[in-house]
Amino acid sequence: MLQTRLTDKLGCQYPIVQTAMGWVADPNLVAGSCNAGGFGFLAGATIPPEEMERDLLRVKELTDKPFGVNFHMYQPNAAAIVELVVRHGVRAVSYSRSPGADMIAKLKDAGVVCMPTVGLPKHAIKAVELGADVITVQGGEGGGHTGAIPTTLLLPQVVAAVGDKVPVVAAGGFKDGDGLVAAMSWGADGIAMGTRFLMSKESPVPRETLQRYIECKDPGVIIRSTAMDGLPQRMIMNQLLEKLERAGPLKKLLLAVSNGLAFRKHTGASLIGLLKSAIAMQRDDGLTAAQAIMSANAPMIIQKAMVSGQPDLGVLPSGQVAAVIDELLSCEDLIKGIVEQAEQRLSVLAARAQ
Repeated sequence: MLQTRLTDKLGCQYPIVQTAMGWVADPNLVAGSCNAGGFGFLAGATIPPEEMERDLLRVKELTDKPFGVNFHMYQPNAAAIVELVVRHGVRAVSYSRSPGADMIAKLKDAGVVCMPTVGLPKHAIKAVELGADVITVQGGEGGGHTGAIPTTLLLPQVVAAVGDKVPVVAAGGFKDGDGLVAAMSWGADGIAMGTRFLMSKESPVPRETLQRYIECKDPGVIIRSTAMDGLPQRMIMNQLLEKLERAGPLKKLLLAVSNGLAFRKHTGASLIGLLKSAIAMQRDDGLTAAQAIMSANAPMIIQKAMVSGQPDLGVLPSGQVAAVIDELLSCEDLIKGIVEQAEQRLSVLAARAQ
């Protein structure tokens, strides 16, 4: 019942994708997702270059299933990641800011599935023109950087725009089998989930931080804010986000410079490399200079919560679906439950149709 164009493209058992969350989608979570029949993406944007190959090999030690890697074109080691992906036979790459045509061509020539995430139909059309093999569309309910249009309105538009050319994966607000069936009824070939996998037993997120997600029972406090990096991002409201919301432009700029230098130290990137990335983002994404510089805020502030276990000192990227999740399941139990519920729902609908 659940074999789709997506499972054919990715080589996974079920049309369920674990997204690449920075600091969260590590080898253990990726392997757990893949071994359970889904498809996991390793978060390549926050892994130091010298550790990238190590983590790729670690995933291969933990699973013999196909998996993917996430990156974006502006990170200093983007070309190196493409080389590693090709060399190690990684099945797919995901990205939000499209790589250049030359990178996409190299990936496609090597048989790597290119799977960008978009937030508007026009972006989906452009991505397919550039060579995308699969489109993930994230509605406004989704966590991290996200748009304002809800999945229920956005998904059918993207399916109508590109669904006859490539598989479309629905993201933003999904957690169970009923959601998978709903997405498929709108024409999607599968679902992608970040927050639900973040809230799993294989998640590396410290318990102190996970507890904040479990305790969040009001979707209204999981807000979209531009305070952290100048771009709309959905996060759980906490003490740090409140301070950022009140901070003036100068304070935000100083914080961004400080975090940019910290991220440079973590990744080993040169200061010139980071400045080039900011200039490219300003040029290609239409960001202001301040927004491009502020983008350095995200990785290090998120790290405080997701790695250091200090949820009050970092931000908490989250989809609104966190408010209706109250238990941490293993990837195996999570995906098994989604599949069973989806098949039951499809059986009921088929009986009604007859």
